[in-house]
Amino acid sequence: MTPASATRLSARNLAAGYPGRRVIEGLDLDIAPGRITMIIGANACGKSTLLSVLARVNEPLGGRVEIDGADVTTMPRRRFAQSVGLLPQHPIAPDGLTVAELVSRGRHPHRGIFQRWTAADTAKVDDAMAKTGVAALADRPVGDLSGGQRQRVWIAMALAQEPRVLLLDEPTTFLDLSHQIEVLDLLRALNRSEGTTIVVVLHELNLAARYADDLVVMSGGRIVAHGTPDDVLTREVVARAFGLDALVIPDPLTSTPLVIPVPGGAHAAADEA
Repeated sequence: MTPASATRLSARNLAAGYPGRRVIEGLDLDIAPGRITMIIGANACGKSTLLSVLARVNEPLGGRVEIDGADVTTMPRRRFAQSVGLLPQHPIAPDGLTVAELVSRGRHPHRGIFQRWTAADTAKVDDAMAKTGVAALADRPVGDLSGGQRQRVWIAMALAQEPRVLLLDEPTTFLDLSHQIEVLDLLRALNRSEGTTIVVVLHELNLAARYADDLVVMSGGRIVAHGTPDDVLTREVVARAFGLDALVIPDPLTSTPLVIPVPGGAHAAADEA
Protein backbone atom coordinates (compact mmCIF):
# COMPACT_ATOMS: atom_id res chain seq x y z
CA MET A 1 0.00 0.00 0.00
CA THR A 2 1.34 3.44 -0.89
CA PRO A 3 1.63 5.76 2.14
CA ALA A 4 -0.60 8.82 1.94
CA SER A 5 2.51 11.02 2.38
CA ALA A 6 4.44 9.36 -0.46
CA THR A 7 6.29 11.74 -2.76
CA ARG A 8 5.12 11.78 -6.38
CA LEU A 9 7.83 12.46 -8.96
CA SER A 10 6.65 13.33 -12.46
CA ALA A 11 7.80 14.75 -15.79
CA ARG A 12 5.54 16.96 -17.89
CA ASN A 13 6.18 17.55 -21.61
CA LEU A 14 9.87 17.12 -20.83
CA ALA A 15 12.64 17.96 -23.29
CA ALA A 16 16.23 17.19 -22.34
CA GLY A 17 19.65 16.75 -23.84
CA TYR A 18 22.65 18.91 -24.59
CA PRO A 19 23.34 22.19 -26.44
CA GLY A 20 22.36 21.64 -30.05
CA ARG A 21 21.03 18.12 -29.45
CA ARG A 22 17.75 17.12 -27.86
CA VAL A 23 17.73 13.51 -26.66
CA ILE A 24 14.24 13.61 -25.14
CA GLU A 25 11.25 15.48 -26.52
CA GLY A 26 7.68 15.77 -25.22
CA LEU A 27 8.02 13.10 -22.52
CA ASP A 28 5.36 12.60 -19.84
CA LEU A 29 5.96 10.25 -16.94
CA ASP A 30 4.46 9.58 -13.52
CA ILE A 31 6.59 7.50 -11.16
CA ALA A 32 4.38 5.32 -8.95
CA PRO A 33 5.07 6.16 -5.29
CA GLY A 34 6.30 3.36 -3.04
CA ARG A 35 7.18 1.06 -5.94
CA ILE A 36 10.30 -0.01 -7.83
CA THR A 37 10.35 1.44 -11.34
CA MET A 38 13.04 0.35 -13.77
CA ILE A 39 13.87 2.29 -16.92
CA ILE A 40 15.12 0.12 -19.79
CA GLY A 41 15.99 0.62 -23.44
CA ALA A 42 18.81 0.38 -25.94
CA ASN A 43 22.00 2.41 -25.62
CA ALA A 44 21.57 6.15 -26.28
CA CYS A 45 17.77 5.95 -25.96
CA GLY A 46 17.71 8.64 -23.25
CA LYS A 47 17.54 6.59 -20.03
CA SER A 48 20.40 8.27 -18.18
CA THR A 49 19.48 11.67 -19.62
CA LEU A 50 15.99 11.29 -18.16
CA LEU A 51 17.34 10.24 -14.77
CA SER A 52 19.77 13.18 -14.63
CA VAL A 53 16.94 15.65 -15.24
CA LEU A 54 14.66 13.96 -12.69
CA ALA A 55 17.54 14.29 -10.21
CA ARG A 56 18.14 18.00 -11.08
CA VAL A 57 21.70 17.24 -12.16
CA ASN A 58 20.80 18.73 -15.55
CA GLU A 59 18.13 21.31 -16.29
CA PRO A 60 15.34 20.46 -18.75
CA LEU A 61 15.40 22.10 -22.16
CA GLY A 62 11.61 22.26 -22.05
CA GLY A 63 8.74 21.13 -19.89
CA ARG A 64 9.21 20.48 -16.19
CA VAL A 65 9.87 17.99 -13.42
CA GLU A 66 7.38 17.98 -10.56
CA ILE A 67 7.27 16.77 -6.97
CA ASP A 68 3.71 16.39 -5.76
CA GLY A 69 2.58 18.65 -8.60
CA ALA A 70 5.04 21.47 -7.87
CA ASP A 71 7.78 22.48 -10.33
CA VAL A 72 11.09 21.43 -8.73
CA THR A 73 12.78 24.61 -9.97
CA THR A 74 10.73 26.48 -7.37
CA MET A 75 12.31 24.39 -4.58
CA PRO A 76 15.63 25.19 -2.90
CA ARG A 77 18.14 22.49 -3.85
CA ARG A 78 18.69 21.53 -0.24
CA ARG A 79 14.98 20.87 0.26
CA PHE A 80 14.88 18.91 -2.99
CA ALA A 81 17.78 16.77 -1.76
CA GLN A 82 15.81 15.97 1.38
CA SER A 83 13.22 14.29 -0.85
CA VAL A 84 15.19 12.88 -3.79
CA GLY A 85 18.53 11.06 -3.66
CA LEU A 86 20.75 10.02 -6.58
CA LEU A 87 23.35 7.30 -6.99
CA PRO A 88 25.12 8.15 -10.28
CA GLN A 89 26.58 5.59 -12.63
CA HIS A 90 30.24 6.05 -11.71
CA PRO A 91 30.46 7.55 -8.19
CA ILE A 92 33.99 8.32 -6.99
CA ALA A 93 35.10 8.59 -3.37
CA PRO A 94 38.16 10.68 -2.45
CA ASP A 95 41.27 8.62 -1.70
CA GLY A 96 41.46 7.38 1.87
CA LEU A 97 37.85 8.19 2.76
CA THR A 98 36.42 5.58 5.10
CA VAL A 99 33.03 3.95 4.78
CA ALA A 100 31.63 5.82 7.79
CA GLU A 101 32.93 9.14 6.45
CA LEU A 102 31.35 8.58 3.06
CA VAL A 103 28.00 7.51 4.49
CA SER A 104 28.07 10.57 6.78
CA ARG A 105 28.05 12.81 3.72
CA GLY A 106 24.47 11.73 3.15
CA ARG A 107 23.47 13.92 6.10
CA HIS A 108 24.53 17.17 4.37
CA PRO A 109 21.03 18.11 3.08
CA HIS A 110 19.70 17.98 6.64
CA ARG A 111 22.36 20.19 8.23
CA GLY A 112 22.91 23.92 7.93
CA ILE A 113 26.33 25.35 7.11
CA PHE A 114 27.16 26.05 10.76
CA GLN A 115 25.09 23.27 12.32
CA ARG A 116 27.00 20.84 14.53
CA TRP A 117 26.95 17.11 14.03
CA THR A 118 24.38 15.57 16.37
CA ALA A 119 23.65 12.23 17.97
CA ALA A 120 20.65 12.01 15.64
CA ASP A 121 22.97 12.29 12.62
CA THR A 122 25.15 9.50 14.00
CA ALA A 123 22.07 7.33 14.53
CA LYS A 124 20.94 7.88 10.92
CA VAL A 125 24.39 6.94 9.59
CA ASP A 126 24.58 3.85 11.79
CA ASP A 127 21.09 2.81 10.74
CA ALA A 128 21.92 3.23 7.04
CA MET A 129 25.07 1.14 7.37
CA ALA A 130 23.19 -1.55 9.29
CA LYS A 131 20.41 -1.76 6.69
CA THR A 132 22.91 -2.15 3.86
CA GLY A 133 25.11 -4.62 5.72
CA VAL A 134 28.26 -2.46 5.77
CA ALA A 135 28.48 -1.57 9.48
CA ALA A 136 31.43 -3.93 9.95
CA LEU A 137 33.29 -2.02 7.22
CA ALA A 138 32.84 1.40 8.84
CA ASP A 139 36.57 2.08 9.39
CA ARG A 140 37.82 0.66 6.09
CA PRO A 141 38.79 2.90 3.17
CA VAL A 142 36.15 2.79 0.45
CA GLY A 143 38.86 2.22 -2.16
CA ASP A 144 39.83 -1.10 -0.54
CA LEU A 145 36.38 -2.65 -0.95
CA SER A 146 35.05 -4.99 -3.62
CA GLY A 147 32.66 -3.66 -6.24
CA GLY A 148 29.63 -5.12 -4.50
CA GLN A 149 30.69 -3.73 -1.13
CA ARG A 150 31.27 -0.27 -2.62
CA GLN A 151 27.79 -0.22 -4.15
CA ARG A 152 26.30 -1.10 -0.77
CA VAL A 153 28.25 1.76 0.81
CA TRP A 154 27.04 4.27 -1.80
CA ILE A 155 23.46 3.08 -1.25
CA ALA A 156 24.01 3.51 2.50
CA MET A 157 25.10 7.12 1.87
CA ALA A 158 21.94 7.69 -0.14
CA LEU A 159 19.83 6.17 2.67
CA ALA A 160 21.48 8.42 5.26
CA GLN A 161 20.08 11.28 3.19
CA GLU A 162 16.60 9.93 4.05
CA PRO A 163 15.19 10.40 0.54
CA ARG A 164 11.61 9.49 -0.20
CA VAL A 165 12.65 8.84 -3.81
CA LEU A 166 15.94 7.13 -4.65
CA LEU A 167 17.27 7.30 -8.23
CA LEU A 168 20.02 4.91 -9.33
CA ASP A 169 21.81 4.92 -12.69
CA GLU A 170 23.09 1.46 -13.62
CA PRO A 171 23.93 0.39 -10.04
CA THR A 172 25.00 -3.09 -11.21
CA THR A 173 27.44 -1.97 -13.94
CA PHE A 174 30.76 -3.84 -13.80
CA LEU A 175 29.50 -6.19 -11.08
CA ASP A 176 29.51 -9.95 -11.54
CA LEU A 177 26.13 -11.68 -11.52
CA SER A 178 26.17 -12.62 -7.83
CA HIS A 179 26.86 -9.03 -6.81
CA GLN A 180 24.21 -7.74 -9.23
CA ILE A 181 21.66 -9.96 -7.47
CA GLU A 182 22.97 -8.82 -4.08
CA VAL A 183 22.47 -5.13 -4.93
CA LEU A 184 19.02 -5.66 -6.43
CA ASP A 185 17.93 -7.82 -3.48
CA LEU A 186 19.04 -4.98 -1.20
CA LEU A 187 17.05 -2.38 -3.13
CA ARG A 188 13.94 -4.54 -3.07
CA ALA A 189 14.31 -5.16 0.67
CA LEU A 190 14.67 -1.42 1.31
CA ASN A 191 11.64 -0.65 -0.84
CA ARG A 192 9.51 -3.24 0.93
CA SER A 193 10.62 -2.29 4.45
CA GLU A 194 10.87 1.51 4.11
CA GLY A 195 8.36 2.26 1.34
CA THR A 196 11.02 4.28 -0.50
CA THR A 197 10.19 4.94 -4.14
CA ILE A 198 13.07 3.49 -6.16
CA VAL A 199 13.83 4.33 -9.79
CA VAL A 200 16.61 2.37 -11.50
CA VAL A 201 18.14 2.62 -14.96
CA LEU A 202 19.14 -0.93 -15.87
CA HIS A 203 20.49 -2.66 -18.96
CA GLU A 204 19.74 -6.29 -18.10
CA LEU A 205 16.20 -7.03 -19.29
CA ASN A 206 15.61 -10.21 -17.32
CA LEU A 207 16.81 -8.74 -14.04
CA ALA A 208 14.68 -5.64 -14.66
CA ALA A 209 11.64 -7.85 -15.26
CA ARG A 210 12.36 -9.86 -12.12
CA TYR A 211 12.82 -6.94 -9.71
CA ALA A 212 10.61 -4.16 -11.08
CA ASP A 213 7.07 -3.41 -10.04
CA ASP A 214 6.85 -1.16 -13.10
CA LEU A 215 8.91 -0.91 -16.28
CA VAL A 216 9.45 2.19 -18.39
CA VAL A 217 10.64 1.16 -21.86
CA MET A 218 12.35 3.90 -23.87
CA SER A 219 13.35 4.21 -27.52
CA GLY A 220 14.59 7.29 -29.34
CA GLY A 221 14.01 9.58 -26.38
CA ARG A 222 10.38 8.54 -25.95
CA ILE A 223 8.48 6.12 -23.77
CA VAL A 224 7.15 3.25 -25.86
CA ALA A 225 5.65 1.25 -22.96
CA HIS A 226 5.00 1.79 -19.26
CA GLY A 227 3.40 -0.67 -16.87
CA THR A 228 4.01 -3.91 -15.04
CA PRO A 229 6.60 -6.29 -16.55
CA ASP A 230 3.85 -8.74 -17.50
CA ASP A 231 1.97 -6.04 -19.37
CA VAL A 232 4.78 -4.31 -21.24
CA LEU A 233 7.62 -6.77 -21.82
CA THR A 234 6.26 -8.40 -24.96
CA ARG A 235 7.93 -9.67 -28.12
CA GLU A 236 6.67 -6.62 -30.00
CA VAL A 237 7.98 -4.13 -27.43
CA VAL A 238 11.38 -5.85 -27.29
CA ALA A 239 11.61 -5.67 -31.08
CA ARG A 240 10.63 -2.01 -31.16
CA ALA A 241 12.90 -0.85 -28.33
CA PHE A 242 15.92 -3.07 -28.84
CA GLY A 243 15.76 -4.12 -32.50
CA LEU A 244 15.74 -7.70 -31.27
CA ASP A 245 13.51 -10.65 -32.12
CA ALA A 246 13.07 -12.66 -28.94
CA LEU A 247 10.79 -15.13 -27.26
CA VAL A 248 9.20 -13.82 -24.06
CA ILE A 249 8.18 -16.64 -21.75
CA PRO A 250 7.44 -16.95 -18.01
CA ASP A 251 10.56 -17.36 -15.90
CA PRO A 252 10.36 -20.90 -14.41
CA LEU A 253 11.41 -19.59 -10.98
CA THR A 254 9.54 -16.29 -10.67
CA SER A 255 6.92 -16.34 -13.47
CA THR A 256 8.16 -12.88 -14.50
CA PRO A 257 8.85 -12.34 -18.21
CA LEU A 258 12.03 -14.00 -19.47
CA VAL A 259 13.50 -12.66 -22.72
CA ILE A 260 15.28 -15.24 -24.89
CA PRO A 261 16.88 -13.79 -28.05
CA VAL A 262 16.18 -15.67 -31.28
CA PRO A 263 19.44 -16.55 -33.12
CA GLY A 264 19.91 -13.96 -35.86
CA GLY A 265 16.98 -12.05 -34.42
CA ALA A 266 18.82 -8.75 -34.12
CA HIS A 267 19.21 -8.52 -37.89
CA ALA A 268 15.64 -9.61 -38.54
CA ALA A 269 14.15 -7.08 -36.13
CA ALA A 270 16.31 -4.30 -37.53
CA ASP A 271 15.26 -5.17 -41.11
CA GLU A 272 11.60 -5.14 -40.12
CA ALA A 273 12.01 -1.77 -38.41
